[in-house]
Amino acid sequence: MKLTRLNLMLTLKHLAWMPGALALSACINLAPFYNQPEAPVPASLGTVNTEQKPLTEVSWQSFITDKRLQQVLDLALKNNRDLRVATLNIERARAQYQVQRADLFPTVNAALSETASKGMSNVGNNGNVSAGTVAASNNSSGNVSHVYRATLGFSAYELDLFGRVRNLNAQALQAFYAEQENRKSTQISLVAEVATAWLTLAADKKRLQIAQQTLQSQQNTYQINQKMFDLGVANALTLKQLQTSVDNARVAVATYNIQIQQDTNALNLLAGSMVPVAWLPDSSLASVALTTALPRGVTSKTLQQRPDVRAAEHQLEGANANIGALRAAFFPTISLTTTIGTASTELNGLFQTGSRIWTFVPQITLPIFNGGRNRANLTVGEKNQQILLAQYEKTVQTAFREVADVLVQREGLKAQIEAQKSLTDAAAAAFQLADARFKNGVDSYLVVLDAQRTLYTAEQSLITLQLNDAASQLTLYKVVGGGWQ
Repeated sequence: MKLTRLNLMLTLKHLAWMPGALALSACINLAPFYNQPEAPVPASLGTVNTEQKPLTEVSWQSFITDKRLQQVLDLALKNNRDLRVATLNIERARAQYQVQRADLFPTVNAALSETASKGMSNVGNNGNVSAGTVAASNNSSGNVSHVYRATLGFSAYELDLFGRVRNLNAQALQAFYAEQENRKSTQISLVAEVATAWLTLAADKKRLQIAQQTLQSQQNTYQINQKMFDLGVANALTLKQLQTSVDNARVAVATYNIQIQQDTNALNLLAGSMVPVAWLPDSSLASVALTTALPRGVTSKTLQQRPDVRAAEHQLEGANANIGALRAAFFPTISLTTTIGTASTELNGLFQTGSRIWTFVPQITLPIFNGGRNRANLTVGEKNQQILLAQYEKTVQTAFREVADVLVQREGLKAQIEAQKSLTDAAAAAFQLADARFKNGVDSYLVVLDAQRTLYTAEQSLITLQLNDAASQLTLYKVVGGGWQ
C-alpha cells in the first residue's frame, strides 16, 4: 500500500522539528581545551641543516636502491603478519568509530503490526480507530477483533546538550587515528628489519667466503707439507700445526653455513613467505644508498611527527575527550521518543483519513545520588589522561635518545672503518711476509699461523663494521620517522 499525499504531509510536519532538536544537541562541550604538549627534550640535536630534505619525506624506494632488496621489501609489505594485524586493527577501529558515530543521529524505524484479541469490540466509524486509541468493552459475541498499525519513529534519542555523545565520538575517532599511526610505525620497523636481515645475510655470506678462502689456502699448504713430511723434509710438529689450522677453518666454514641458513629463515619470516633465491643477496653490503646525505641533526618538531609519537598524542587527545563525556554525566540527560503512523481495525482502512496516530515522549533524567560513581569515573578519566601524557612525553624522550645514539654511532663508524681497513691491509702484508719467510725456512710455521689468525680476525671485524655502518643508516632512517610512504 502507499501513503496518501495527506498522510505524507502530516508525516513531514511531525518530523519538521527534528533539525531543531539536532541543532539543540550541539550546545556545550565540557572537554578540557587541548594543546599539544611541549616536547620534554632540547629543541634540536646535533647539527641541523634546514636546507636538507628531511628523511621523513624520503620514500624507502629512494633510500634503498638495490632492486633485489626492493623486491623483498615489496613481498614483506604484502605478506608480513605483524603488518597485516596492524592493518586489521585500523579496520576494526574504523568500524568502532562508525558504531560510536551512529549515536549522534536518531535511529529511525518503521513498524507494521497486527494485534488480535478476543473480547474487544470495534471502535469508530467505517472500521477506523479514532485518535489512535482502541476502547475496550465486552464482546458478547466472542469474536476476535484485529487492530493494524503502521508507524514510523525513533526511541530514546539523546539530545547531546552537554557533549557526552560527541566526546565519545571524538575519543573513538582519536583511537582510529592512533591505529593508523601504529600501522605506519609498524611499516617503518618492518622496512628496517627486513633490510637489516637482508644485509646480515650478505655479511655472513662474505664471512663464509673469507673462511672458504682461508680453508683452501690452508689445505694447499697442508698438502705441500704432507708431501714434504713423507719425503722426510718437514717435521711432524709443523704438519700438526697445519692440520690444526685446517680444522679451525673447516669449523668456521660449517658455522657460517649454519648461520646463513638461519639468516635465510629469519628473512623468510619477516617477508611472510619464501623469498626467491634470485632476490637473495650476494656477499656485497653496498645495498643501502641515499638520494641525499644522511642528516647530522634533527629538531624536536621532527621527532614529534614520528608515527609512534603521533599515536601517543592521539591517545592523549582521546583521553581528553573522554573527560568531557565523563563531566557530562553530572548534568541532566534529555531523550526523545516519538512515533507517527496510522491504525485501523481493517487492513484495507489502514491508510484512510482519520486513522492517524502519534506519540511524543520527552524524558529528562537528572542524577541526584549514585554513591559517588560519577565523581570516581571522572577521577579515573583524569588520571588516565595524566598517564597518557606521561607516556607521550616518554615516547618523545625515547625518540630523542634513539636519534642521539645513532648519530653518535654514525660519527664514530667512519673513523673505525678507516682504521680497520688500514689494519686489515697491514695484516695481509704481514701474512704474506710470514708465509714467504716460512717457505724459505727463515721462520717456523707458528709465525705464519699467528699472522693468518690476525688477518682473519681483521677481515671479520671489517665486515662487522661495514654491516654496522649500513645498519646505522637504516636505523637513522627508522628513528626519524621515514619509510612508511
